[in-house]
Amino acid sequence: MSINLSSAASAIFDSEVKHAFQTAGKLRGAVRLRTGVVGDTYNFRTMGKGLANQKASQTDVTPMDISHAKVAATLENWVAGEYTDVFDAQEVNFDERRELAETIAGAMGRRADQLIIDALSAGSTIAHGSAGLTLAKLTTAARTLNDNGVPSSDRILLTSAEGIEDLLGDSTITSADYNTVRALVSGEINSFMGFNIIMMETRAEGGLAKASTTRDCFAFHKSAIGCAIGLDISTEVNYIPEKTSWLSLGKYKAGAVTIDTAGIVKVEITE
Repeated sequence: MSINLSSAASAIFDSEVKHAFQTAGKLRGAVRLRTGVVGDTYNFRTMGKGLANQKASQTDVTPMDISHAKVAATLENWVAGEYTDVFDAQEVNFDERRELAETIAGAMGRRADQLIIDALSAGSTIAHGSAGLTLAKLTTAARTLNDNGVPSSDRILLTSAEGIEDLLGDSTITSADYNTVRALVSGEINSFMGFNIIMMETRAEGGLAKASTTRDCFAFHKSAIGCAIGLDISTEVNYIPEKTSWLSLGKYKAGAVTIDTAGIVKVEITE
């Protein structure tokens, strides 16, 4: 077989990785997203609140002097690669190609999530209080966001597997009298008190930070975190003579940043 991949085989591989990436990451749709960024930084613009003023007849309008600011996301380069002889056969085996694509996509998706997790910084903190994720903590997080004027839509609660277990142990949350989501039927909770709940498992990339027995979870609004993407998931396959193998490589360039701390609450839980 020629060491040059056919354009058809390369295109099929590229398409499958992109498709798998859309389901690998969990937080892509939970933040403000900008794609096609050129350069190493991207500035997310912010605009402050305005205050209406009284106006007497035939007097000049008093400007509100609304503040304008910007926060910069620094884009970084990330790769996920693996040497393989999967393309050495005359015919590309579908199952092997699919497994490789999903492996690369999973690594890229987890890294994309970690950039967002690392960008989360708390505007306020709900201390663990030697307790797990409780209804009281959810109520306090919601009240804090409400008091900051954060819109009730597009709110996210990012928690761990043990945090989900804590919620499933609360009869108020799992009871149909309080919650229309039959949590115990599916074994998961996907929404409660206006929060879309995302569970983040333990990950080699870091995941949700844990110090001793204290895990950091976050309640935040979608527009409070920005993610800028310069190079979305892409792939290339090159033959490396020294390895007598093909190097299958996934690439990603992105950065994330906190846009508004008023829309973020860190919820500490004991695990």
